Amino acid sequence: MTEKTYYHSDSLEMNSQVISCTPGPDGRFRVILAATLFHPQGGGQPSDQGTLNGVAVLQAVQEGDEVIHLTDAPVAAGPVHLAVAPELRAIHTRYHSAGHIIGVAAEKYGWHGIKGNHRPGEGRVVFEAIGLTTTVTAENLAAEVAEIVARDLQRILSAEEGRRSVTWGDLTPYACGGTHVNKTTEIGKVRIVKVKEKKGQLSVQYELDD
Repeated sequence: MTEKTYYHSDSLEMNSQVISCTPGPDGRFRVILAATLFHPQGGGQPSDQGTLNGVAVLQAVQEGDEVIHLTDAPVAAGPVHLAVAPELRAIHTRYHSAGHIIGVAAEKYGWHGIKGNHRPGEGRVVFEAIGLTTTVTAENLAAEVAEIVARDLQRILSAEEGRRSVTWGDLTPYACGGTHVNKTTEIGKVRIVKVKEKKGQLSVQYELDD
């Protein structure tokens, strides 16, 4: 089982061990490490990219208990240095964190987030009603989110029975395996592009300023 070091560390570089490296049918190589900083695609968050001993990691995917690192060349078994691309990680982290804050803000109107897509150009959170709902507009939701972000709340990570949760300050915690900003102000300005209610669900599209 791959140890998911990114669960408790914001580091972008570390040393690990290559357990195996096998060629895949698509010309890429499948590398399994003892421990990794690479967040695999999942939970609405895109995969990290970077290098293993200088070899490009094109994508990381979760398969069972293992994180598979898909590379463009083989990586020898044994010690390996991991380096996660910082710019890509930063934008993924900001988008994922913004999705959480939008989820918290929407609770005021009677909605609970059930899924999301946290990437530039495709930012979206889908909600289901958790009680009597009230009308929510893009303007009102944007104001709620901006107020929470401006509070500069500190991230809090916790785990219970193997279930990892994240929140900031006194906000509602969510079970999540993604990466998140250390303080809410690091998210930046969140723009609510569209709010649409249909068939008992609320869809919120969002973008972040660079």
